[in-house]
Amino acid sequence: MRMYLAGQWVEKDHRIEVVNPFDGKAFETVPRAEAADVEKALQSAVQGARVMERLTGHERWRFLTRAAGLLAERSEDLARTITREEGKILSEARGEVGRAVETLTASAEEAKRVTGEGVPVDAAPGAKGKLAFTLRVPCGVVVAVTPFNFPLNLVAHKLGPALAGGNAVVLKPASDTPLSALKLVEVLLEAGAPAESVQCLTGPGGELGDLLVSDARVRKVTFTGSRDVGERICRRAGLKRVTMELGSNAPVVVLPDADLEEAAAAIARAGFSNAGQSCISAQRILGAQEIYADLVSSLTAKVRAIKAGDPFAEGTQVGPMVREREAARVQQWIGEAAAGGARVVAGGDRSGAVHAPTLVVDVKPEMRISDDELFGPAVGAASFGSLDEAIALCNRSRYGLSASIFTRDLDAAMRFLREVQSGNIHVNEGPAWRADVMPYGGLKDSGFGKEGPRYAVEEMTELKLAVIHLRS
Repeated sequence: MRMYLAGQWVEKDHRIEVVNPFDGKAFETVPRAEAADVEKALQSAVQGARVMERLTGHERWRFLTRAAGLLAERSEDLARTITREEGKILSEARGEVGRAVETLTASAEEAKRVTGEGVPVDAAPGAKGKLAFTLRVPCGVVVAVTPFNFPLNLVAHKLGPALAGGNAVVLKPASDTPLSALKLVEVLLEAGAPAESVQCLTGPGGELGDLLVSDARVRKVTFTGSRDVGERICRRAGLKRVTMELGSNAPVVVLPDADLEEAAAAIARAGFSNAGQSCISAQRILGAQEIYADLVSSLTAKVRAIKAGDPFAEGTQVGPMVREREAARVQQWIGEAAAGGARVVAGGDRSGAVHAPTLVVDVKPEMRISDDELFGPAVGAASFGSLDEAIALCNRSRYGLSASIFTRDLDAAMRFLREVQSGNIHVNEGPAWRADVMPYGGLKDSGFGKEGPRYAVEEMTELKLAVIHLRS
């Protein structure tokens, strides 16, 4: 495929292979953008921002609504593209396309609601005869850097709200999964988005990203990815509006009164969908001592029953990781835990990029499989003695994106909601549950700012105050 730059689909002599994670074979190529392409994209985006800010909310609603319809019409092609380049099973890819349709639809609706409000300045002394109100205006040029794990919907979560808010966007998709993003750009343009409202540069993030986020013409940066890359972007962005959706190692607490079968089933869903490659995947399973053995027994059976393999094959429940080196890293972390005294009771092996769904028990908090973000198809379990201890274990992490608790005790649930340091908290469901309209974001090293179209539009616009000084 070609990349989209300055209103044109562009070829380059230097190209990057797009590889199918399951068989390791390249099946497509995309251009490798360079510094000169970044400059051209930013110049074009400045022009695009001028066009976008003059569009009415209705005009933005109209092309975003059309784009959502086109996505729905092309859902099977898009789902197969996601599976080929990212590796998630086909049913999950189809689900991702459906979510992207909803994300664009919600973004279109928000285009109608970009508004300010009256400010009662006459409540202040000396403000008689003053009329004040706010105006919400576009940031201008938005840079969006997206990850591989949801290569269509997470792009929609950035492009949709940015365009709904009247901005122009320079998109840098993950190098492993650029095709879904390029196809979304095609859809937006076909739906009527202005030619220079979006740019899509394919190529190495380290080279292109630094140039994009540090440029003074960029007023907003939105990034989803690892904590370390997010910190690097923040250091280079300077005085810009920044949204960071970063990593996590989501804990799941199971209290003695919980339904253990319900909890184990939810953990299996939350820990192994998309081969565990989600920043809100269940990773740290904390069971009360009284029920720990029964929870481990139930969860072991469920993990052993998960079928891994070809993501296009019927019956496959877990596909490959995005690259074999990531599967090797997961296997290494599991080996380190086992060497430190933990026990592997399900899985543990791999074939190429396909890592078997794995359950490791009696994990210590300082082990990497617990302390860092694993981002793979394995969960680690440990026991705790009291709710105080469980909350302390949850908060021990530098991350805080999602957490969950299973209990019938309302008081315990409310205490967990108040005291656990996490941006998303679930009661009687796994931490990976997400509705695309909800405010989604983390605390601590999991980032700052919120996604979800309504909240992202606020992040991608700025507030101006107007005061009219009346003479009478």
